[in-house]
Parts: sequence; structure tokens; C-alpha cells
Amino acid sequence: MYPKTIKNNQPNLFHSPLSDMLDMKDPLIALADAIEWDKFENSFKEYYSKDGRPAKPIRLMVGLLLLKQLKNISDEEVVKQWKQNPYYQYFCGYNEFQIVEPCHPTELVYFRKRIGKDGMQVIFGESIALHGKSAQEKKVIVDTTVQEKNITYPTDGKLAIKIINQLVKIAKVEKIQLRRTYLKEVKKHRISLRFFRHPKKRKKAKSAMKRLRTIAKTILRDLDRKFEDNMNLHNKYAQSFYLFMRVLLQERNTPNKIYSLQEPHVYAVGKGKDHKAWEYGTKASIVVTKKSGIIVGVASHTKNEHDSKTLKDALISANSNRNTPIKEAICDRGYRGKKEVLGTKISIPATPLKRDSKYQKEQKRKKFRRRASIEPIIGHLKSDHRLARNYLKGFIGDEINLLLAATAFNLKKWMNIYFYALFLQNYNILLKAIVQIEKILKEYYLFLLILLMKQYIWR
Repeated sequence: MYPKTIKNNQPNLFHSPLSDMLDMKDPLIALADAIEWDKFENSFKEYYSKDGRPAKPIRLMVGLLLLKQLKNISDEEVVKQWKQNPYYQYFCGYNEFQIVEPCHPTELVYFRKRIGKDGMQVIFGESIALHGKSAQEKKVIVDTTVQEKNITYPTDGKLAIKIINQLVKIAKVEKIQLRRTYLKEVKKHRISLRFFRHPKKRKKAKSAMKRLRTIAKTILRDLDRKFEDNMNLHNKYAQSFYLFMRVLLQERNTPNKIYSLQEPHVYAVGKGKDHKAWEYGTKASIVVTKKSGIIVGVASHTKNEHDSKTLKDALISANSNRNTPIKEAICDRGYRGKKEVLGTKISIPATPLKRDSKYQKEQKRKKFRRRASIEPIIGHLKSDHRLARNYLKGFIGDEINLLLAATAFNLKKWMNIYFYALFLQNYNILLKAIVQIEKILKEYYLFLLILLMKQYIWR
């Protein structure tokens, strides 16, 4: 059913409103007053039906998602902190202190699924609109990073053991008697796989790995034979069995390898890092304005493509959130191969041309030095706004988490600008007060000096 609306019109005789108790100059309060919440109400109503019980208010759910990403906490934690923090409650539209939790943490999961990527784009667009003309710069900086998925480090042994356990579980659920479960033998081979990189353990681990794959294929064939008479069961588990067989047949150089049974879309990306040779997740493009450093576009990529092939999706996302098209995109040397994409000039560092004047060389040097400003922005997205490890399921989870992280960064930037402006205002007031005090003191000291001179003359 259509969501409830938060009503704060009627005053309460027994409780003071939050607006009378809180610091209304706090950046979070100022952000709550600056966001156009009606835009979300109008955009998300189409995702609700007319029947059923009333849903939670849209402003409450959007506010909880933003607070979660701003503070880098989980769904469970943001719901707990909301009950304790009156600033969070005001941010979500309440003007009276609430003593109960706003919703169950799982309702945030359902809300994310309900609005999907399109709804997150609306929220992200509002975070850009808050910055006004600063987000409409003609020059942008583009770079890619890896959004790692919350999966265990992939090895063939782990995947084989997981397949065996899942096949045994399917047999128990469907009440099918297997010829043999191999559970004791699997336990022995799991121990043999430990420290498989050690030269003395390598031969034993290789033999254990080969045997585990054989066991998994045997159980899979046994189940498949017993499902032949029941087409409903065969169709029910056909996709899972196909995934299991792909994992068991893949070799070291197999293209499009599967690294996780729960997240089969995940791929390995090598960024040339000394401390981390491979990262398992999806590649993400970030588009940032050159001077102001506002994120105006993001894109997740289903395949591990060359950086130059990711430019199209990144620029489409950025242009969709702006009123003016992007004229120039400044990139690093990883984007070699493209000079223009969708009418946008692609600038890549190169050796200075002989025909360039001294002024032109200096401008190019400054431009590509400025390109490095996107690196700390990516660092903040990962350390402060939940981009380091994605806990949301599926590729749609990668897209949603990336959009929410970029939204949180833009909102945090707006709050920092507001705080700095407030500091300058207070500083100017203090400076004027000091000047007035100095004038008063000068007049007082001058008066004392005249008195002393008169006393000296009288003597």
C-alpha cells in the first residue's frame, strides 16, 4: 500500500519539539532542510500498490539509507542508533523524539529491492543538485577502481567442498538416498589441502584436489540420475547443477572463471598492487569534476574490460545528471586508445610537443597534476562510505552500493562546505568584536595617558 506520511503539524502538550532542543546550525540539520524530500515521495510512489498494509514513510527509509552510508554502519546498527540519536530522527522527518525503533533492519533490504537502480539514481541526482553550479563544470576527471565483493578468497578446494556439501543438502531436502556421501573422506582431504603452497605439501594437496573433484562429479551424476523420473525436481535444480559442473570442469586458463557459488558474476581484477595482486569483485568507474571534486557519474561494469572501453558508460551516467554536456575528460595512461567518446575530448598525459609554447606546456602539466585528485576521493569512498567491501547481493547490489557511496560522499562534502562557511561566519563576528574591544581599550589607554600627563604637569 502507499506509504505513510510523517505529520508534525499538531504540537504536543507533553513533549517539546526536536527543533527547540537541537542545535539548528548542525550540518546534519542543515542538510535535512536543504534536501528536497518531496522529489523522492513523488518518484517512488509508483513502486507501491494500492492494497495491503501502509508502508513505512519514504523519507524515513531514504534517510536511513543515507545515514547508513554516511556513517559507514550496517542496517542493524543504523536502526539501533536512530532510536538513540535525535539528530537522526530529525533528519528522517520527525519533530518529536521517538522511543521505539523505526523499522526492522530487513525492511531496508526490501526497500532497496523495491526502488532498484533507477530509484538510487534519483537519490544520487539530488546529491549532485545540492551543489548547484559547482557540479556543472565542463572538465571532469575519470578513473576506475575495484569494488570487492564480500566473498572468501577463492580456491578450487573450497569450491569443490562447497559443491559436495550443497549436493548432500539437496539430497536431504528432497529425501533422496545417495549411494555414498563421502563426508569422512572429504574431511581428510580438506586437511590435506592446508598449506598447499609449501613445496613438501604440494603433491599431496594436488592429489586431494583431484579426488575432491571426482567425488563432487560422482554425487552430481547420482543425483541427476535419480531426478530423471521427476521432471519438476530436474528443472528446479538444473541451473544449480549447470553452475556446479562449470566450476568442476574449469582449469587455470579457462575464460570467465567462476570464483564464488553465491556470486557467480564476480571476476578477478589485477591493478598491479604489491600488497594485493588480485581483487575479486566488479570494476567501477568514477567521474569527478575537475575543480570542485564532486562525483557526477558512476558506473559498474559486468566484465573486466580495458579502461578505455568503460568510458562510454561512465560519461553517459555523468551527462544524465547534468544540464550541460561534458567537454573534456582527463584520464590516466590506462585509457590509451580513445581520443573522443560521445563528443567528449579524452586527454591523456603525453610528452610535450615541440610546437607547444611555454604557457601551453605549463597548462598541460597543471591539468594532469590535477588528475591525481581523484585518487584520495576513491580512498574516501572505500574507507568512509562502504565501497571497500560490498555486502549487497548480485550485480544489482554492486550498482546500488556504488550509487549510495557516491551519494554519501557528495552529501558529506556539502556538510563540510556548510561547516566551513559557518566557521568563517563565526570567525568574522569574533574578529569584529575584537576590533571593537581594541578601539575601546585604545580610548581607555589614551584617557589614562592624559590623566598621567596632567598629574605630572600639576606637580
